[in-house]
Amino acid sequence: MELLHSMKSEGHEPTVVTYSILIDGLCKNGEIERAVELLHSMKSEGHEPDVVTCNILIDSLCKNVEIEKSSASSGTGVGGECKETFLELQRKKTHRYVVFKTEEKKKEVVVEKAGGAAESYEDFLASLPENDCRYAIYDFDFVTEENCQKSKIFFIAWSPSVSPIRAKMLYATSKDRFRRELDGVHYEIQATDPSEVDIEILRERDH
Repeated sequence: MELLHSMKSEGHEPTVVTYSILIDGLCKNGEIERAVELLHSMKSEGHEPDVVTCNILIDSLCKNVEIEKSSASSGTGVGGECKETFLELQRKKTHRYVVFKTEEKKKEVVVEKAGGAAESYEDFLASLPENDCRYAIYDFDFVTEENCQKSKIFFIAWSPSVSPIRAKMLYATSKDRFRRELDGVHYEIQATDPSEVDIEILRERDH
């Protein structure tokens, strides 16, 4: 941490990248608690940690088995309604999209909203909170070069940069398990702001 203090004393303001490198170094040395303290210090100084920084900490917590304690207290089960609603979208085309949230009190992922088949992509984007994480699936229709109508299901891990650290870690560590419950997803997108889930990105993935 002497390097960080030296930078500040010389008038050099550390950036998110600087903090990320320092946190990575602490984690590699097994100094997880100091890494978490630095993360809090980073936020208090107005630097919002990015996905890379959070993933570094998550990986270190997993390796130190500390994540098991977090999962036990926060819960990452999957509600039966999630699978049922997904199948309604996949097989019956009842929904255009489904948004899921983690209910800590219920200790499981639940359906927050199911958008009707006629709803637009703009309606879907409007259903994603600006300051909290969510999982979502979207049934994207498109026409192939051979003029065939097809659809692909996208899984979207929504994690805005302004989301609470606890939420980011909870959703990140539960993502793979939850997605495995949704058999039939074609593509995955991890996004931190609306530009990363622009409809053009979905079109590019389909071609």
